[in-house]
Amino acid sequence: MGVRMGSKPKPKPGAGEEWTVRRVLEWTKGYLRRGGVKQARFEAEVLLAHALGVERLELYLHPERVLTAEERARFRELIKQRREGKPLQYLLGEVEFMGLKLRVNEQVLIPRPETEELVELILKEMGDEGRGERELEVLDLGTGSGAIALALAKLLPRARVTAVDISPGALRLAEENAKRNGLEGQVRFLLSDWFSRVEGEFDLIVANPPYVAREEVKTLPREVREHEPPLAWDGGREGLEALRRIIAAAPCYLRPGGRLYLEIGAAQGEKVRRLVLATGAFDGLEVFLDLGGRERHLRAIRKARLSC
Repeated sequence: MGVRMGSKPKPKPGAGEEWTVRRVLEWTKGYLRRGGVKQARFEAEVLLAHALGVERLELYLHPERVLTAEERARFRELIKQRREGKPLQYLLGEVEFMGLKLRVNEQVLIPRPETEELVELILKEMGDEGRGERELEVLDLGTGSGAIALALAKLLPRARVTAVDISPGALRLAEENAKRNGLEGQVRFLLSDWFSRVEGEFDLIVANPPYVAREEVKTLPREVREHEPPLAWDGGREGLEALRRIIAAAPCYLRPGGRLYLEIGAAQGEKVRRLVLATGAFDGLEVFLDLGGRERHLRAIRKARLSC
């Protein structure tokens, strides 16, 4: 049971009591809940399993296991940081994305379910073309942890992926993630400010750029504002700075019929649509809704006749 309104939180075990898994979880649930963590019980279990180096199931199988002093100290530091707002994924150091295990830290944005939806949209639309004999040249702009680039490399075996980021730390982490998932031979990593060092033409360009408008920053969860890198989410005054640059330059890096896929802010659909139309370089423009019913992804197809 949770702590009722007006009731006192359950005390820590006294000097004569032992810190069992059951008792630790019950106390931690209330501690995290009072700190504003919504899924307090779940996160308490995940962090305790991480501190003990076991699967969550083990907590249920052995609820009377007594924690050692070292385990208690390790767990205490984790829940302290979580209550202070550090995201769960950074504390665990890992996140799952499209079947990949990706390392994450405060140099990269934590991959979201909406970005998995973007990858799924690409896979659905590419169909047989994406799994055929012809090699596909793919460019992932602002790769961060490498989530999109590595998922496409894994699920489109004939794809040759170039993953770009302006952050050396992010690129190092993305390269590590490629090695961890056995994909280092399929992805090339490039330090570049969007297209500044990119060469060649691509069949597919995809980006999840920073798109949060300055006026929206105050509405972001504390975890994002204080811990995730602003470079990855701050889109400038209107949230369109990065999107403008990508849309303006993309036609000259796409082959005729090549596709541009973007993740965008929920209220940006019409503005981004106008930016794409203003280039005069695209057909097949469509904005797609995410599972929450919000405009979230855009696809545009480069016209056949275009000079750069």
